[in-house]
Amino acid sequence: MAQKKTVSKKKRDIKLSSGILHVRTTSNNTHITLSDANGNKVLWGWAWTLWFKGAKKSTPFAAETLARKIFEDAKPMWLETINLVFVGIGMAREWVFKAINELAGSVELLSIQEKTWIQFGWVKWTRPKRN
Repeated sequence: MAQKKTVSKKKRDIKLSSGILHVRTTSNNTHITLSDANGNKVLWGWAWTLWFKGAKKSTPFAAETLARKIFEDAKPMWLETINLVFVGIGMAREWVFKAINELAGSVELLSIQEKTWIQFGWVKWTRPKRN
């Protein structure tokens, strides 16, 4: 019988000097993405990857734990500076910021941006008539 060859994939050695941390908090979940300066995804995660299920996905504790995990995974990348972008209206925003401040010794925070869209000026549509 022929033996199957097992091919092991080498993990890419990524070196980042600066990155962008996108934090998207909704009323049901939290998504955190670390990208490089060009916008290419490097690390990402959401609350379910840490086995938070149901209503626990949107809690501040889940968001803080997820932020800590992303920073632990980013340590071998020699990340020095970071820009922070918040999107969404969830309640976990302050706790993500708290986790970043606790890790401030290893990463310098350059800027904080708010990109949550605000709904305004919508015209109410009329329902089609039923004949």
